[in-house]
Order: sequence, then C-alpha cells, then structure tokens
Amino acid sequence: MLFARAEYNVVLNDISDQQLQGALDAIHHQLGNMEREGLLREGQTAANLEKQVTISSDLQGAVSGALYVQECTPEVLDLKRLVFKKLDQVVDDVTILASSTSCIVPSLFTEDLKHRAQCIVAHPINPPHYIPLVEIIPAPWTNEATMKFTVDLMKELGQKPISAKKEVNGFILNRLQYALIMEAWRLVEDGIASPEDVDTAVVEGLGMRYSFMGPFETIHLNANGVEDYCHRYGANITTVCESEAPPRPLSGPTLETLSASLCSKIPLEKLEERRKWRDARLGALAAHKRDMEERVDKTKQ
Repeated sequence: MLFARAEYNVVLNDISDQQLQGALDAIHHQLGNMEREGLLREGQTAANLEKQVTISSDLQGAVSGALYVQECTPEVLDLKRLVFKKLDQVVDDVTILASSTSCIVPSLFTEDLKHRAQCIVAHPINPPHYIPLVEIIPAPWTNEATMKFTVDLMKELGQKPISAKKEVNGFILNRLQYALIMEAWRLVEDGIASPEDVDTAVVEGLGMRYSFMGPFETIHLNANGVEDYCHRYGANITTVCESEAPPRPLSGPTLETLSASLCSKIPLEKLEERRKWRDARLGALAAHKRDMEERVDKTKQ
C-alpha cells in the first residue's frame, strides 16, 4: 500500500492463493479508508493505486528486476532462513532484501547468503499506513549502500525511519515498550495500582506528550534544558529505578487479574470491533499530525 502510494509497482508473493487474495482485499479496504481520511497524495485515488499492486505465486517472477523486497513471514527463525535462502538464489546483485521482523536480528538468518551485504531489517509498526515509524537494523555485514537506500526509500514512502547502529535484542521500539510493560506489570503485581489506572496514566498522561515528542525532548522542556533536568531530578530517577525489582514472569495471578480487567472492558469476541476503533483513532491522529506539520512548514516560509 505505502509502496503503491509512492507510485512503485508492487508484486505480492505467497505460496497460498487464498492469502494473496486476502491481501488484495485488505489493500482495497485500507486504501479506501486512506482516501476518505485524506492520507493519499495529491491527485491520487484508491482505485488507481490498486492497479499498481499485482500478485504472483512464482517467487522468481515476483522479484525479477525488483529494487527492493520486503519479507513479511511469521516470526519463526527457521522460516526466515528458508525464505531468505530462496530469495538469495533468485535475486541479482542490486536487490535489497529487507525483513519485517520485530525481534530477530538479521545476522541470524543472513550469515551464509551470497547477497548478505544486501540484507537488512526494516521493521514497520502496525498499522504502518497510520504509524510511520520504521526501525532499520543492519547485520554486521550489511553494506552502507543498502543502509542508505533503505532509509531513503522509507522516507520516500512517507515513513519515519530510525537506524540502530548495531544489532540488539528487541531493537529500539520494543526495548522501550517492554520497559514500560514490565513496570506496569510490577505496579499491578505489587498492589500499587489497578490495571485500569495504569492504562489511564499512559492514555491521559504520558501518551498525550509522547504522541508528538519523545522522552528526551520532554525532559529538555521540563527544566532549563536537559542538563538542568538531570541535575535536579537525576538522583531521584536513579533511586526509583534502583528500587524496581528484576523482571517478573508475565504469568500467574497478575496475568489472571489483567485478563479479568481487560476482558470485562473488551470481551474477546469484541476484539476485532475494538481494533477497528483503534485504527480509526490512529487514522485521525495521523491526519491531525500531518495537518499540524503542514501548518508549521507554512509558518517557516
């Protein structure tokens, strides 16, 4: 979808014809939503962009002459190795081979490949047509040209790429996300706060600022610069973090408490309905952020 919006020709490949047809149906629906939300580019229509997306069950035919391949298989290491081995056998010395993996470092499935210097992770955040972040993770042998091309391509798609300087378990976003999840878990498990209040602390507190500025800019503005902030509050932050217990297993009575709380609010049979609500809110937020950026750009002219 995003590649089509940037007016690239796109070929979807899968061993399952049912999966391919399902992908086309999803693209039809999502492009329609993006058109209604004003998230397509000037002069574009959903109907025209759909024509740029075709399907093929033939891997070699699908990637022939491709500039870039985005692998989107499940998070199974052996499957990643198999798919990249097959891709390595059919691509040329130019095609970039990118993985969408959210947690598997690229060295684990690209080391023995002929074209390993062209391999990289480009992890999008779902749903990527509303959340523009893409994590770019190189393997130790990924060359600079591959890194630069991938970053530039993501920017061309309208995404916001960030680059890890080296491999690390969890990449960048999940390391931040998991730290928050773990502390939220501790607050509930230790009887400090209810699941509902922990969620509210993020939705009505941290999330309000974090939707348009990160933690470092936040502390920079919350004092007379970041150095002043750390001078004022650094010792207490260290004390609080030292008091946090080691990681807890995400199981047991706390999981039961969380499940009861969440299922009372959103029963399992209502999850899909809530996902649609979430995506609608994300679409509105994406449109708002785009409009605000355009206003800021106009004031600079």
